[in-house]
Amino acid sequence: MKVIFSENGLSVIEPDVHKDERGYFYESFNEKEFKEKVADVNFVQDNESCSSYGVIRGMHFQKPPYAQAKLVRVVKGAVVDFVVDIRKGSPNYGNVYYAYLSEENHRQFFVPRGFAHGFVALKDNTVFQYKCDNFYNKESEGAIFWMDPDIKIPWVDFIDFRDVNVSEKDKTNKLLEEIDNPFVYGENC
Repeated sequence: MKVIFSENGLSVIEPDVHKDERGYFYESFNEKEFKEKVADVNFVQDNESCSSYGVIRGMHFQKPPYAQAKLVRVVKGAVVDFVVDIRKGSPNYGNVYYAYLSEENHRQFFVPRGFAHGFVALKDNTVFQYKCDNFYNKESEGAIFWMDPDIKIPWVDFIDFRDVNVSEKDKTNKLLEEIDNPFVYGENC
């Protein structure tokens, strides 16, 4: 595996894919190599979603003590995966980072605690998988408004705004500056 981007705790990983006339093979996760090259994280839960073209899921996070680091990837289809640094006091507070993940490139995006996370599906039947280092807790759910004007996530650089499909729940999230934000840079992330 190669780390092709690493900044602010985020990493984009490209696995070693072995292809031949039969198809391909790669290790989607190797704990030893991940800890050496990316982060010392103990994943405890795997999740999967399937989305239609234009679906936006985000921008979500779990509050401490149930905060989650995530390792995300696409099994089928394609997404642009977005994260926002929500750690108060971070020199990168409010910055947006993103990666193109697809079934063709097999890339993975590591998202540490203290970031809001979401994606837009670029194809129908996009299957998105992610590992989490903490168990989900409904009472610890947090989210920021996907169209926060101060953050300016460039969704429409990748999809026509008329094709956007966002859940009713995500349409009512608060702006980053309005949320009850428990993350502090260097303390609880």
